[in-house]
Amino acid sequence: MSEADMVSLMRSKKCLDCGEIKPATEFWKLKASKDGLAYYCKSCFGVRNGRYYRKKQTSLGKQTRAYRRYSDVPDGKKYCARCDEIKPVGEFGRNRSEKSGYTTYCRPCHAAAVAEIRVRNHGSARNYLLKLRYGVTEQQVDEMIAEQGGVCVICLRADAKHVDHDHLTGLVRRILCFKCNGGLGQFDDDPDRLRLAADYLELRGSHARRMRIELGAPVFGGPDRVRWDPFWRTKGNSLKPARHYHRRQRYGINDDDAEWLLKVQMGQCAVCFDFPAEHVDHDHVSGAVRGMPCSACNTGMGQLRDDPITLRRAADYVEGRLVQMVAAEDGGTRLSLTVPDVDPATVPRGGWKALWEQDGEYRKQTLPFDEELDMPTWGALGPEGAMSPV
Repeated sequence: MSEADMVSLMRSKKCLDCGEIKPATEFWKLKASKDGLAYYCKSCFGVRNGRYYRKKQTSLGKQTRAYRRYSDVPDGKKYCARCDEIKPVGEFGRNRSEKSGYTTYCRPCHAAAVAEIRVRNHGSARNYLLKLRYGVTEQQVDEMIAEQGGVCVICLRADAKHVDHDHLTGLVRRILCFKCNGGLGQFDDDPDRLRLAADYLELRGSHARRMRIELGAPVFGGPDRVRWDPFWRTKGNSLKPARHYHRRQRYGINDDDAEWLLKVQMGQCAVCFDFPAEHVDHDHVSGAVRGMPCSACNTGMGQLRDDPITLRRAADYVEGRLVQMVAAEDGGTRLSLTVPDVDPATVPRGGWKALWEQDGEYRKQTLPFDEELDMPTWGALGPEGAMSPV
């Protein structure tokens, strides 16, 4: 401590308001006064300022709380100006820009204040988040949903609720349902993996061919295996791990079968062959085991309803081949989501079923490199089951 500070601590002064003699540290500095200190102590100075502030606010028709000195707040606590309560500092968020290091309001009040600001500046919290994350407004999203007829553009079954965007460009693509949006994420927006999964489910991919070579059938096992395969039993009388009995009851295979299947697949996913196989996959109708996919492919197929048509539509969607803009009857433009082409806004809920199989056959027979592709002009299925142009 310097000599000047020591002298300042030893000095004292009489406050002109309260009349008490207090140390110089209880007075603010004021160069205009002879002794360099304010005429009133800090407590009285605060009361004066508070009285002037409240008088001015009252003249403006505003209400204010009663005056309270900051020094009245005990150590380890902080005053929340919104709920007018003194709370422990643990109930306040961190804010490095504040002198105290904490937010002005406690956590509940801070959240409420932020929500009010978002509604005031952006109309709603949803509108704020849409603009922040995707660069679109709530009105634009509602217009896109109306253009789609209110349904997800991929599965054409569930309500369109989730904004989907290209993770590379950040541009919004369309509005999807929760399952289709999640399924795309599981497949990393990879159209090739989506089409491989569709072939896998139809037992027409490379894994199914390998199974036919090894077993003579593309699937094996199933809950009824005990009845049709009398030689299939647990070897020995020793107890097996719980996983063994779980697989035996649910899939009709045991640990030895799973190890054999992993060996056939060389330890890789039966769908994409890019990641290690982790889960037993089975047909939910027959119960027969198809193979062992990785976690992402297994979850992605489940979210896309184990439906090859949905998977191929998802692949075309990712590549920009599913949703097309075509000329409308009123001279404008509208969306086209299927082949044969219909206006999505005119299709009632549940009315897509008649078009589903035709569109699925079209997706199955066409690939991205087909140059003669002209989606709006394709018609119904021909006599041999192939799409014929109108």
